[in-house]
Amino acid sequence: MFRIGIVDTTFARVDMAKYAINVIKEHLPNVIIERITVPGFKNTPWACKILFSKKNCDAVMVFGWIGKSLIDKITYTVASMGLILIQIEIEKPVIDVTVHEDEAENDEELLKIAIDRSKKHAYNLIQLLKGDLTRFAGQGLRQGRPDVGPIIQGLSDKFIEW
Repeated sequence: MFRIGIVDTTFARVDMAKYAINVIKEHLPNVIIERITVPGFKNTPWACKILFSKKNCDAVMVFGWIGKSLIDKITYTVASMGLILIQIEIEKPVIDVTVHEDEAENDEELLKIAIDRSKKHAYNLIQLLKGDLTRFAGQGLRQGRPDVGPIIQGLSDKFIEW
């Protein structure tokens, strides 16, 4: 049985975690979900660390929503580095599921990106925990956008030199 941590923010404009949790529970019915909601992305490394150290999670998904301003982008970069450091220290995965408001031109597109990214990253985490993500390597899979497929598919072997 897996214990998965969920960190999300009140800054987000979509409750992305609920979509991910639904996917996780569908594929791992006995999973234990531990959720912490924080004000903004800068608080996510703290919550992530709590979920590993006090709740003994096997992995954590962090749902971020980043505004268009330079300050928002800098905040994301710095906090994201904190999440990377936690992964290195704890030796467990932290899946960053972040939507940037300048990824789309309207709210409808942002919503679609948020839902798609949340569901696909939840599935990625499930496969990662089961040790089965490698079968998807090099497939051009995207989270938040349609998959693009592998480049090698359809190319002649003459382009591949060993």
